[in-house]
Amino acid sequence: MKNCKDPKRRKFISKSAMISVGLATAPNWTQASIAAPFPDKGLYQLGPMEGYSMHIGTLLSSMNMMRAWVVEGVKNLTVEQLDFQLDDQSNSIGAMLLHLAATEKYYQLNTFDEMEWGTWSEEIKSEWDIPMGLGASAREKIKGYNIEYYLTKMAEVREHTKKEFAKRDDDWIMKSEPFFGGEPTNNYCKWFHVCEHESNHNGQIKMIKKRMPV
Repeated sequence: MKNCKDPKRRKFISKSAMISVGLATAPNWTQASIAAPFPDKGLYQLGPMEGYSMHIGTLLSSMNMMRAWVVEGVKNLTVEQLDFQLDDQSNSIGAMLLHLAATEKYYQLNTFDEMEWGTWSEEIKSEWDIPMGLGASAREKIKGYNIEYYLTKMAEVREHTKKEFAKRDDDWIMKSEPFFGGEPTNNYCKWFHVCEHESNHNGQIKMIKKRMPV
């Protein structure tokens, strides 16, 4: 991590803080104004996106940035590298990529289709339960695929997320309900978890890449 005394890092933190304060204090937002994108919005400018409500667009911009980082880190890996395991208890990079798609798929069913967790069809479970659970079954069965296979699966799931997000508004993403253990949560928290979960596995992927044989 760079030292906070680094001028470039100070400038970045300062700009980030100004954006956060601006979003928190901006008065009299209307649905029309909050759906507009920032000028010249790029991958590293988080915020509202055209075609989405303010909070959904901001969340999606974070998910897009995280996905771009993951793809950049794995796009050139060979089948052997995707299948590599540190030991007999670890997960391969390929299995983790499919796990990311499975996690997003299950949160789609839970939030878009309002299905209780685990009540989806056997057909869906047969495709996604193994990558969702990882472990021994995933180590045995998720191997031999090239990077295009994994990235296509992830992209297909993400496209559905984007289409469903576009149909919904900020009332939906703030909708609260009991979740695991009876604790209250909302759709924003669930989809933020999808994003930070991807960040967690991105760190694992980086670590595995460093440990691969040269």
